[in-house]
Amino acid sequence: MTTPATAPELAEPGTAARAGGARYVLGKVGGAVVSLFVVVVLGFFLFRVLPGDPIRLMSRNTSVGTKQVAELRHQFGLDKPLPAQFADYVVALAHGDLGVSLKFSRPVSDLILQALWPTLLLVGVATLISILLGLWQGTRAGWRRGTGFDRFSTGTALALWSAPTFWLGMIFLVVLGSWFPTQGIVDPDTPAGFLPQFLDVLHHLTLPCLTLVAVLYAQYLLVMRSSVVEEMDADYLTTARAKGLRDDVVRSRHAVPNALLPTVTLIFINLGFVVGGAVSVEAVYSWPGLGLLLYQSIADHDGPLLQGLLLVLAGAVLVMNLIGDLLLRVIDPRVRAA
Repeated sequence: MTTPATAPELAEPGTAARAGGARYVLGKVGGAVVSLFVVVVLGFFLFRVLPGDPIRLMSRNTSVGTKQVAELRHQFGLDKPLPAQFADYVVALAHGDLGVSLKFSRPVSDLILQALWPTLLLVGVATLISILLGLWQGTRAGWRRGTGFDRFSTGTALALWSAPTFWLGMIFLVVLGSWFPTQGIVDPDTPAGFLPQFLDVLHHLTLPCLTLVAVLYAQYLLVMRSSVVEEMDADYLTTARAKGLRDDVVRSRHAVPNALLPTVTLIFINLGFVVGGAVSVEAVYSWPGLGLLLYQSIADHDGPLLQGLLLVLAGAVLVMNLIGDLLLRVIDPRVRAA
């Protein structure tokens, strides 16, 4: 004779699942925090061991005496020992202070915030178009593998993905430069008002966005195609066909939702890297975003600005990876069961 299960015993599976979920989230968040701290440490000491004196570089085109150099080194805290500089940097970082740019003599955080909006606009629009185009073509190419559409789509995607981004941007610049603006985000002569400004920004956005889409969408196409091909012979699709469902219904309701799981992770991973990957595109088209700012900081040997940008770009990658890992656990029951 079996005894009836008590309430704690009945609740045990749910409690264990919640505990496992909490451990998973804490583990991922803890790993991201540790990684971010490693980036802070490496970023700080990396720019301190590089050859060259930042104060001399900052004042290389002016006549600055030894006393003034010493005052500047004291002003930027470069006359302190490295451990003391690192402690000051961490404290300032905790208060949102990324330092002062040597080139622009402005707070690094202000420069980054000013350049953030153009980059988010460019990357956001290009990523959205790339995802929609890549998933649509990848689904059709995988469902019709071996057809002319599959070969053409895959071949074109591989060719564009293999092309260097800056080279592709220069090609578009030469071919389409007479129809679209080739630099900046807005024309100073554009009349005030939402609609004229919006259309002008859209006009300037066309070439940089086209260049970024041409490089990005191939990854989504190839991953989605591979996932669809793997799902095509699954038993649940055979069962769906046996029920008499149309081929389009089988694809859209059964194959595509399961094939999307690997792509979701790729999307969030790429969102972090795309911000840094826009450097060449923004440099080619003089798009005033984080990529162009990073290019200028490297050319001008602006250590504080370069250090702040490295922290922001690395943080974007870590945050997007964390969101992708947490979202994957929500949408994929296999991850929850593991």
